[in-house]
Amino acid sequence: MTLLIPVLGDQLSMSLASLRDVDRGDAVVLMMEVWDEATYVRHHKKKIALIFSAMRHFAEALRNDGWRVDYVALDDAGNTQSFTGEVRRAVERHRAAAIRVVEAGEYRVRQQQDAWQAEAGVPVDVLDDDRFLCPLADFYAWAQGRRELRMEFFYREMRQRTGLLMTANGKPVGGQWNYDKDNRDTPPRGLNYPAPSRFAPDAITREVLALVAARFGSHFGDLEPFGLPVTRAQAAEALQHFIATALPDFGRYQDAMIAGQDYLYHSSLSLCLNLGLLEPLEVCQAAVAAFDAGAAPLNSVEGFVRQIIGWREYIRGMYWWDMPEFAGRNALEANRPLPDFYWTGETDMRCMAESVGQTKREAYAHHIQRLMVLGNFALLAGIDPKAISDWFLVVYFDAYEWVELPNVIGMSQFADGGVIASKPYVSSGAYIDRMSDYCGRCRYDVKRKTGEGACPYNALYWDFLARHERRFRGNPRMRNMYATWDRFGPERQADYRDSARTFLGGLVPAGGGWVRQD
Repeated sequence: MTLLIPVLGDQLSMSLASLRDVDRGDAVVLMMEVWDEATYVRHHKKKIALIFSAMRHFAEALRNDGWRVDYVALDDAGNTQSFTGEVRRAVERHRAAAIRVVEAGEYRVRQQQDAWQAEAGVPVDVLDDDRFLCPLADFYAWAQGRRELRMEFFYREMRQRTGLLMTANGKPVGGQWNYDKDNRDTPPRGLNYPAPSRFAPDAITREVLALVAARFGSHFGDLEPFGLPVTRAQAAEALQHFIATALPDFGRYQDAMIAGQDYLYHSSLSLCLNLGLLEPLEVCQAAVAAFDAGAAPLNSVEGFVRQIIGWREYIRGMYWWDMPEFAGRNALEANRPLPDFYWTGETDMRCMAESVGQTKREAYAHHIQRLMVLGNFALLAGIDPKAISDWFLVVYFDAYEWVELPNVIGMSQFADGGVIASKPYVSSGAYIDRMSDYCGRCRYDVKRKTGEGACPYNALYWDFLARHERRFRGNPRMRNMYATWDRFGPERQADYRDSARTFLGGLVPAGGGWVRQD
């Protein structure tokens, strides 16, 4: 009476619910590399290599722990190249009497799991993914009936639930919930930024790199050099390296952008969390332990913890709260095609060229580059939210639909109409100039507002506000923006709008084939 336990590529945790309380002699763990998952969007080459290598290493760890593992490699004979096809084959191969699996993180795969019982002809038990700290049922209970579903209020409840950075009498440590006001410094010149941990590819990873080069060579991005963590031990080492070297200055410099410094003080541990190599509570506890020991300041630790138990958990809940409708949201009716420079990086806007170039090399950019350069431009220019959302899903090593889609559709593009964000995250070139060194050697002059040679973000910012005046003028958080717009007067307003129109008219749309397989 064999129990079949499929483990997906983002479920690489020994603590996985489906692996608990199981007689290993009666169970087979099924792991599957399938073409459908590598190409439903044409993921960055480095992202595919990361996931396949981590999966193969996890399979070895399971075998060493006494599990029987049926591992279906991409090029194995008979591979149906789909999860459903491989589950059906494995049931037949092992004469499985039942399937036990943890719920998928993405809606489309969860729908597949619901069909496995009919497809495979055996009972399927789909378990909650309790690696997250807030069960979906608890999130739904929190969200039900609320007028506003704001992350800040959810985050405070998560602090109380976990006890992280809380005093014995139930108050936040330091007397404040949020220290964002201390986290917007621009780094002075000459700082010695700590590089994240890097790991030389072993034989398993080298084999995966060769496979990806041969089978996915036309996908976006650079495959090598490759030094990402692919095992639990490497992920734990990366965590400790971040805590010791980068966390102390993470807070005040987390919004900064510096050319040639791809990581600054950011952890890039999202890839380990989203694969399952690290768990959220242990990461937060390591950061809080550094604060307790006096090794990291409160503003850094609180900001880091908030990203995990606040934003990450909240975004996951919002995804499931509104799927599948979330994927089609377009409240601002944006329909412009994605410009070609999102794929090539070939643009005179230095902030954009730096951010895309780094994305191509590393499959990574930090949250301010994603939000206030790449996302900001798309929102100002009226890019179709599905097009920019698909792009984000393709290009980043930590992008899975459950985390990427609500971040882009909701927070970045305001396409959900303001459910996640209370106002659109838009800015002129002044913000980018203040938080980066990009503007100093840009062909465009960030101080110039309109006309030839002016920073495009400046005219696009005011054009965005003018296009959407009916929707946003009454927003209390945008009152000052429209007061400034009114002071410009008709002639200057027309100048901004003409400059924006001229720039947008020169954008070259991306060609086909980048997002989905032809």
